[in-house]
Amino acid sequence: MAIELTQSAAKQVSGYMAAQEGAVGLRFGVKNAGCSGFAYTVDMTDEILDSDEIFESNGVKIIVDKTHLEQIDGTQIDYETNGFASAFKFKNPKVVDECGCGESFSVESS
Repeated sequence: MAIELTQSAAKQVSGYMAAQEGAVGLRFGVKNAGCSGFAYTVDMTDEILDSDEIFESNGVKIIVDKTHLEQIDGTQIDYETNGFASAFKFKNPKVVDECGCGESFSVESS
């Protein structure tokens, strides 16, 4: 099991963490959303819960609720700039379908 940040994403997250007092890491997960089933959630967090799994990548802690691992295990989080637009991008090996707008995805059922 692993969640990874590219160097570009780690640099961006580190900047966000420095701006948020008490931040201990990046909380990464999913929520039910969109036409395909799930959408990613990405937030800075100041707490680690007993129900969390902790990964570390490029010097940043990535905190994931264990109940979300089935949908996002193996994901690489990147941060890309294209012209004037910048955004986190997700490379998730479990994704089998995405909605046309790219906001939601589905994974293969176990």
